[in-house]
Amino acid sequence: MLTINDLVYRLGGRLLFDHAGVFLPGRSRAGFVGRNGAGKTTLFRLISGEIAPESGAISIPARTRLGRVEQEAPGGPTALIDFVLAGDLERADLLARAEAAHDAHDIADIQTRLADIDAHSAPARAAAILHGLGFDAAAQRRPLSEFSGGWRMRVALAAVLFAQPDLLLLDEPTNYLDLEGTLWLVDYLSRYPASVVVISHDRDLLDDVATHILHLERGKLTLYKGDYSSFEKQRREAQLLAVKGAKKQEEQRKHLQAFVDRFRSKATKARQAQSRLKLLAKMEPIAAIVDDSVLPIRLPSPEKPLSPPIIALEKAAVGYGDRVVLSRLTLSISNDDRIGLLGANGNGKSTFAKLLGGRLSPCAGEMVRAPKLEAGFFAQHQVDDLNEGETPYAVFARLMPGAPEARIRGRAAQTGFSGARAETVIAKLSGGEKARLLLGVATFNAPHLLILDEPTNHLDIDSRAALIEAINDYEGAVVLVSHDRYLLEACADRLWLVDDGTVRAFDGDMDDYARQVLSKSRDEEPRRIPVAPAQEAAKQEAPKRRDAGQARRKLAAAEARVEKFTQLIARVDEALAAPDAFARNPQEAARLASQREELAQALAAAEEQWLELAAEAEV
Repeated sequence: MLTINDLVYRLGGRLLFDHAGVFLPGRSRAGFVGRNGAGKTTLFRLISGEIAPESGAISIPARTRLGRVEQEAPGGPTALIDFVLAGDLERADLLARAEAAHDAHDIADIQTRLADIDAHSAPARAAAILHGLGFDAAAQRRPLSEFSGGWRMRVALAAVLFAQPDLLLLDEPTNYLDLEGTLWLVDYLSRYPASVVVISHDRDLLDDVATHILHLERGKLTLYKGDYSSFEKQRREAQLLAVKGAKKQEEQRKHLQAFVDRFRSKATKARQAQSRLKLLAKMEPIAAIVDDSVLPIRLPSPEKPLSPPIIALEKAAVGYGDRVVLSRLTLSISNDDRIGLLGANGNGKSTFAKLLGGRLSPCAGEMVRAPKLEAGFFAQHQVDDLNEGETPYAVFARLMPGAPEARIRGRAAQTGFSGARAETVIAKLSGGEKARLLLGVATFNAPHLLILDEPTNHLDIDSRAALIEAINDYEGAVVLVSHDRYLLEACADRLWLVDDGTVRAFDGDMDDYARQVLSKSRDEEPRRIPVAPAQEAAKQEAPKRRDAGQARRKLAAAEARVEKFTQLIARVDEALAAPDAFARNPQEAARLASQREELAQALAAAEEQWLELAAEAEV
């Protein structure tokens, strides 16, 4: 399906691909892994033809439809459902041609192709994908311009999934998703009927979706069969073999060199010594496969634990102004709790985190915080708030007024910014380095409670492992919000669900929650998307009128489809009724008869849909 031969590409003088080659079989789902900055996104750009290689070739079969999410979030007045439907270019083109067609043969051809691509079920499929990614029926009819960039990137993802390309390229698709959306996407991709290459640092996604792992390291591409856990096992075994091989070769080299040193001056042994010198020169060194070192992440623990509970809530409520977001909060946190917050985006997880972190006060009920409680807060959006003209040294110098330079540099080094890296402007740091800097700031005072809101978005797999180790070594309480299921399973020993306007303990583990989310996604009404206060008020004023209007529009559209297919069948019947239709061109007449049958099936489906909508409108 995808063949890469002898690929060479440099970026800014740095060699990203050094005569790399790989063959990816058709209908495979490959997880694409490698260190941040290794060139994974660049390879996607090369595959899609955005940039050209220095040498080598990338080939895919002719007429292969390629799908990739654009880097820019879509916008404008287009409704979400219409934007997603437009993602299937062939369907959009056929529908436009069907509107303009008058010749019965052309119409029949178009309708046959529409039936082949299952175009008539497209609105339902598009709605199901948007639903899975977090958009309810009302949100799907709203314009793109009403949503934030993160939500619009979800719509872009929905459009690519809806188009069902033959080769789907996904670059960190879970970065804009909550845990619920991630669970749905993993389930969707695990059943995707064509080829997928997905860049991801989410171990659970790679284990549940991937049939192959494509590894990029030191400019070379290597394909491993199996999921990520299998890849890790194979790689560890290769490392052990390489180390053993290198050790054995080094012993052989020493033995040969000792013979040469001993006998090269003796005439009787000179020829043998020379032959061993040639053997040494030809001996290719075996390079042991050693991963680049990953700097550990350090989360300083509080010097003295507080008496539990450090936070106690009794029938508390919290919100913004007159708008209550969460109520009926009766919970407590001990000084060594590890709590994972579950719940869809918009349910109030961030509001609850702000309440725990002291950034919001309860508007009702009681909240008791332990005296001298220090809370550290890491939120993903803070990465965008960093002053890009500053350096890590300047950030810590501001937190340590009057401290000598050596102490400031020591603290920066503990966070991962030693030597010249401490003087690098933030604008030139990678996403992972910015996340490390923010973690260092959030934990600067060794807090008793650490609140982490999506801490892994910019971390690669090895850095995520370092974060897991740091959290488990940390001796304070932790509240985690993350779409990374592996992180939650490795660190959280309690799960709280933020749903239905409150927070309560979840009775089950992550497997139970995944089953619950996927069951709702398949069987229940899509979940609600948060809207601005003015839009929320407008929604509450006339929901019944809006729903009735939607039902009427759906019914009218169904009636139009029934009428359209009825007219198409009439045109085909007219062509077939010609006295010499079969005598003049029997093959064409047979084709029309076949197309007539397909149009009749499409009409029956449209009539069935109309009956269902009519029944719903009467309820």
